[in-house]
Amino acid sequence: MRGGSLKDRVLPLLPTFRDRALATERARRVPAENIAALREAGYFDAVKPAAYGGVPKPFSELVDANIELASACASTGWVAGLLSAHQWLLAMFPKAAQDDVWGENPDALLCGSYAPTSMAEAAEDGYRLNGRWAFASGCENADWSLCAAILPAEGERKPVPAFLLVPATQYEIEDTWDVAGLAGTGSKTLILSNATVPKYRVLTFPDATSGRTPGARFYAQTGLFNMPLLTGIPSCLASAAVGAAKGALESYVASTGARVTRGAVAGGNSRMAEFATIQLRVAEAAASVDAAREILLRDVARAEELAGSGSEFTIEDRLLSRRGQSFAVNLALRAVEALNASTGGLGLNMDNPVQRAWRDANAVGRHISMNWDAVGTMVGQHMLGLEPKGQY
Repeated sequence: MRGGSLKDRVLPLLPTFRDRALATERARRVPAENIAALREAGYFDAVKPAAYGGVPKPFSELVDANIELASACASTGWVAGLLSAHQWLLAMFPKAAQDDVWGENPDALLCGSYAPTSMAEAAEDGYRLNGRWAFASGCENADWSLCAAILPAEGERKPVPAFLLVPATQYEIEDTWDVAGLAGTGSKTLILSNATVPKYRVLTFPDATSGRTPGARFYAQTGLFNMPLLTGIPSCLASAAVGAAKGALESYVASTGARVTRGAVAGGNSRMAEFATIQLRVAEAAASVDAAREILLRDVARAEELAGSGSEFTIEDRLLSRRGQSFAVNLALRAVEALNASTGGLGLNMDNPVQRAWRDANAVGRHISMNWDAVGTMVGQHMLGLEPKGQY
């Protein structure tokens, strides 16, 4: 099942994933069957180096396919997008780290906890990690984790945030994930106790966000692995919200087109489709979803082209990606709000797909990388000649 584009290979899986969406939410994790089907479709090889069995495609192809995947189940889209994008992130690490992960298991997948809230301790030839790493989406579907921490000062180097690669055998999973949106992502907490990480299994944030990484040098022949971290990973996160809005629109149109009101006071026994307010909500949602998708894919494609040219990414280049990712989510929120607000009493049911999409999209919008207030302020600061306060 490897012919055609990644989106073409995902489309046949969507009806099954859509049917499982409620069970996925209630289980609070993506089912192994979904991961297995995506693996068979080559989903986790899409932005993985060919040297380790990948069939690398443009990052924009992954984002486009992930919009479709999230339209059926946003939790599956969130997790699968991250697990696939983490193959790309692993390719930024030194080759010895890639050998550790893929040499032992070519199909290995990685979850991650990005907030560097803990301090790594210096150890012989590496670092030691102790503490809790929260929001590790898809941790029960993964073999390794990217645990962010602050590396201690060394020589002239000041303390610096970094990703440290830790195998699943060195952490426990604590079930802390009981939430209203993206409940099926299983974004639980990893507990590490004296986990040791050799120095070659480390990638600093400054290297990752610049695109000038050990892996980028190793794969210098392709621009895919020269893209800065924040032009890629947040695009996959944003695609979950855009996909959720797309799925909500499809479900809304299918259910509302033939629905007749039952209200005794206003509009009783009238077709919902005949209300101008309903027509406008559908049109607004459709325009918002379309605009969100176009912005997201345009900016990823632009980053790919720039990386392929070998040019250095400027602050403007990076902020353009951050702006597009966050504003795409903002548009997705506009779409699901327009639809969910008019689902009536039936929309209160927990199995209502429009309501689930509304909750899932809002959960994406709570992520600091997707929050328009945070990202938009950073963009505005730069445009007004101020130093942007945030990661870009």
